[in-house]
Amino acid sequence: MLSDDKALKNVTIFAVHNTKFSSIMNRLLTIITSLAFIACSGQKSAPVDRMTHDPNYTNTETILHVWSWNFPTIAANMKQIADAGFTMIQTSPVNACFSPEGGNVKILDEKEGNWYHYYQPTDWTIGNNIVGSEEEMKVMLDSAKKYDVRVLVDVLPNHVAFNIDLVADAFYEAVGGREKMFHSKGLQGIQDYNDRTQCTLQGVGGLPDVNTENPLFQKYYMEFVNKLLNMGVRGFRYDTAKHIGVHSDPLDTEAGVTENDFWDVATGRKKVLGVSLCMPYDSLFVYGEVLQDRNVPEEEYAGYFGQTASSYGHVLREVLHKRSAKNIDLISWYHRAAPEHLTTWVESHDTYCNANESAGLTDAQIRTGWVFLTARQNGTPLFYSRPMNSTRDNYFGDNLLGARGNDEFFHPEVVAVNKFRQQMNGQIENIQFTAEGEVALVNRGDKGAAIINFSLNEIPVELTTALPDGEYTDAVYGKTFNVEGGILKGNVAPETTYILISK
Repeated sequence: MLSDDKALKNVTIFAVHNTKFSSIMNRLLTIITSLAFIACSGQKSAPVDRMTHDPNYTNTETILHVWSWNFPTIAANMKQIADAGFTMIQTSPVNACFSPEGGNVKILDEKEGNWYHYYQPTDWTIGNNIVGSEEEMKVMLDSAKKYDVRVLVDVLPNHVAFNIDLVADAFYEAVGGREKMFHSKGLQGIQDYNDRTQCTLQGVGGLPDVNTENPLFQKYYMEFVNKLLNMGVRGFRYDTAKHIGVHSDPLDTEAGVTENDFWDVATGRKKVLGVSLCMPYDSLFVYGEVLQDRNVPEEEYAGYFGQTASSYGHVLREVLHKRSAKNIDLISWYHRAAPEHLTTWVESHDTYCNANESAGLTDAQIRTGWVFLTARQNGTPLFYSRPMNSTRDNYFGDNLLGARGNDEFFHPEVVAVNKFRQQMNGQIENIQFTAEGEVALVNRGDKGAAIINFSLNEIPVELTTALPDGEYTDAVYGKTFNVEGGILKGNVAPETTYILISK
């Protein structure tokens, strides 16, 4: 199927300037256009039960969050991303956004975080001065397809830029005018994040809250989403998802809302003004940033998409800070939804950039957390790419927007566990810890195991495993371990991980 705009333009020019073939080529254009429409025609998918855990289900995918990388940078590193065992990437927001004059060179300048600007939409068009242009995105997507890497885009329909005068006139016109863009109290900031009325109808962080139930807005947004899908995007991360209401949430009757149906439209269950999601929803990877707190209807959100396991991330980081899992439950997922439908992380861009909750953790600590998380049977882990040359004294390193992050995404331990995860498809987990909780052993059936030393000490281990008796050589460092009578024995170096695979 020919879908590239430039190719279609070239065909058109050929037809115009070669009258002998004009009729034939015009017919060809009609066929091509029809095929493109058919290939992205709205289809409803059966609802997915994301609350009932299947104990035999294994997740195999991993996501690299190419945070603040621009499209040319992502494209140039796509082979290395694929070689590192990542099956998906998540880009920063690609929409038109707030762009202060002279800004967006540094991740963080003396005034504010410029990285935050692309979380302030001004229009649902593709391209901004952080990630690059639509044409550059097409090149990046072609590279992803070549290396069989799925691309997820961070989208944020909940709000617009602080300064509503910067929102594009075309955007306002598309939704029926400025007065139709926002909820009735959408220009007021949230005071109590546990109050669902405030949470869903007022501005998060002071950002003006969009009336996502306005059919004209829904149509405009879905046209943007469908364009991304036609270009080759295969999933989305929904920013501030818990701030967009579900059916049980209060209605903004003052704004004329009669049903909280945004998620029905966004997930292809419902058309809006003749427009619907242009491909089967269950063919996409979609998750929502539903940060866990009181009064969050996780079960209802689970009816629409996977969710972030934010509470689990807090617990995992506690283990990393303490360098031990003693007296900490690191096996529970701390979520009502089934773990196979959770997106997990050691850290996110928010935990790194906002209040630096995770920024104090060293790269080695992050690696131990990543290997533990990724070796597990469930969840889809996301690896946050820290800035190049970041240190614990200089969190933002080279401090350049658009540049590649540091080298950690292709560290041998990261690569080894990414590939281990794929190899362990169908293998059930069993997790063991040493008495002091300093070392974890993630067994995957009788086929493999990951050893993680969270501590700063060399630790001798004797832990239960289902691996057959014999000698095992670690996939990263070539270190040998022995299994005898169901007991794995060996010494593990400080802040180091090992991958063992049964022959």
